Amino acid sequence: MQSDSDKTEPLEAFARSMAAAARLWRRYLDLRFRDLDLSQARWSVLFELSRNEEVTQVELARTLGIEAATLVRLLDGLEGAGLVERRPSASDRRAKTLHLTEAASPLIVRMEDISAASRAKILEGISRQELHIATKVLSRIADRLEILSSGQNG
Repeated sequence: MQSDSDKTEPLEAFARSMAAAARLWRRYLDLRFRDLDLSQARWSVLFELSRNEEVTQVELARTLGIEAATLVRLLDGLEGAGLVERRPSASDRRAKTLHLTEAASPLIVRMEDISAASRAKILEGISRQELHIATKVLSRIADRLEILSSGQNG
C-alpha cells in the first residue's frame, strides 16, 4: 500500500523541477540579454509586444503576471528609450494601446536571434517526441492553473 508521501513525492519533485527549470532558463536568457542592456522585466515586455502588439496596458500586465503600476514604470523607461509608444485605443477612450517603435525593430531581431540560439543550446539532446510530450503536459498544467486562478473550479 502506498503512503501519502509516496503519492506526493513525484508531484513535489515535478513541481520543484519545473520551477527550477523556469528560473534557470530565465537566468540564462537574462545573462544573454545583458549585452543588449535589457533586464528580464524589460525584455519580457518587449518580447510580448513583438508577439502581440496593440494590447492595452491592463492586458499586458495580466499576460505578464505583474502589477499595473510595475508595468507603468517599465513602459515609462521603454518609452523614454524610444522603444515603445502609447496610443489612444480606438475602442476604449480610457485605454492606451502599446506599440513598438521602428527603433525597436533591430533590437527585437537581435533578441529573437539570441532567444533562438539559447533555445537550441538549452534543448540540445532532447528529442522532438520528448518536447512534444513536455509541451502537452505544460499546456495542461497552464490550463488547470488558469481555471484555478479564475476561481471556476478550486
